Amino acid sequence: MKTVYTKDLLRIGIDGNRYRICGWIDRIRDLGRVKFAILRDREGSIQIVGKAGEVSQEVLEAIASLDREDVVCVTGTLRRNPQAPGGAEIAAEKIEVISKVVEPAPIEVGSSLQSDLSTRLRWRWLDVRNPRVMGIFILEAEVANAFREYFRSNGFIEIFTPKIVGGATEGGAEVFPVVYFDRQAFLAQSPQFYKQMGVIAGFEKVFEIGPVYRAEKHHTVRHLTEYHSIDYEVGFIEGLEDVLKVAEGAFKYVIESVLRNSRTREIIESYGASDILVPKEFPRITMREAYRVLEGMGKRISYGEDLDSEAEKLLWTYARKEYSSDFIFVTEYPWKVRPFYAMRKPGEPEWTLSFDLLFRGLEVATGGQREHRYHILVEQAREKGLNPENFWFYLEFFKYGAPPHGGAGIGLERVVMQILKLPNIREARLLPRDPERLFP
Repeated sequence: MKTVYTKDLLRIGIDGNRYRICGWIDRIRDLGRVKFAILRDREGSIQIVGKAGEVSQEVLEAIASLDREDVVCVTGTLRRNPQAPGGAEIAAEKIEVISKVVEPAPIEVGSSLQSDLSTRLRWRWLDVRNPRVMGIFILEAEVANAFREYFRSNGFIEIFTPKIVGGATEGGAEVFPVVYFDRQAFLAQSPQFYKQMGVIAGFEKVFEIGPVYRAEKHHTVRHLTEYHSIDYEVGFIEGLEDVLKVAEGAFKYVIESVLRNSRTREIIESYGASDILVPKEFPRITMREAYRVLEGMGKRISYGEDLDSEAEKLLWTYARKEYSSDFIFVTEYPWKVRPFYAMRKPGEPEWTLSFDLLFRGLEVATGGQREHRYHILVEQAREKGLNPENFWFYLEFFKYGAPPHGGAGIGLERVVMQILKLPNIREARLLPRDPERLFP
């Protein structure tokens, strides 16, 4: 008999028909002549009932022997019962015990959120059995899929770049060295150079969804040493606005998709986070304008410096009040805080044609127009104190004709974190890596 999910059984199962379901035992209740168990699978849960005189002694004994988190398959008759959780139950005819627990679980699945985050991450596979936690990753899968749909439907070609690389993407940023036969290599900090190569190679519009690595010893609620980045790059642009429009379109499509999908909307609503303000056009302010706005809100950022987390949250407050928006672009970042390949603003070289996109007070995307002129790139590398010879493999892309181009990197976990208003980015990563955590 084909196995069905509990959600489908509760929704479209026919009263009186026989079905087979498989999952984990969530709870057990023994009333003597009547025994109950709640079976949980990926899609939900349903009550299993065995009543003396109605079922075999073998079934009653099987229910009585069950422990929480045992893996079972149950065959029985669906009965609509308003008093049962979800409005229906399975009158058991056969119970197959697939796997017994060896010892009591170190965390209770149903109340895993009451444990501290470190404990939950230690026993992550048990933590994720909690439907509320699993919902995070069901949503994350849909977010990634929606980004992919957007890019593919807008003429972008998906590329797959190496994660073992011979040089750092940005001078000064920490990298993880790896043993690569008899040579020095690193885990990729970003597909930045390779997506630019894709544009220069003639693909013109490219994107990638893949892991990136940052060996920075951050101990914050917004940083990971390994995360998934959604990167895009587009060629033959006329200016920064072309890059902003791609990011804006992508985020609008993603938010619309997850709110339109009944399952992901239910997940978002369960976190009390469905009040996402998406305006017709995301507001855009330059960094210099941001300094003035922040000063008016009692927050002073030194001229030419980057925003801190408090400033980002204040700009969210400003965007909601002035534009009814949970999104805001901050453009024209100072040259001193941007990488050497950023294009500088014509006539104002201390500023760049770059941006951050803030979503609910957190930077979720960083990008801009790239410098595509070889000699200027070399000069800018030197100005940053970098040796151009260390970036030879990147710089030679630009020797043979490079179109004006730009793009951005989007942090998948940060997007999910902000959609659900999660307090810590580690909750949005199935198996997070930080300076201390390598297992599981």
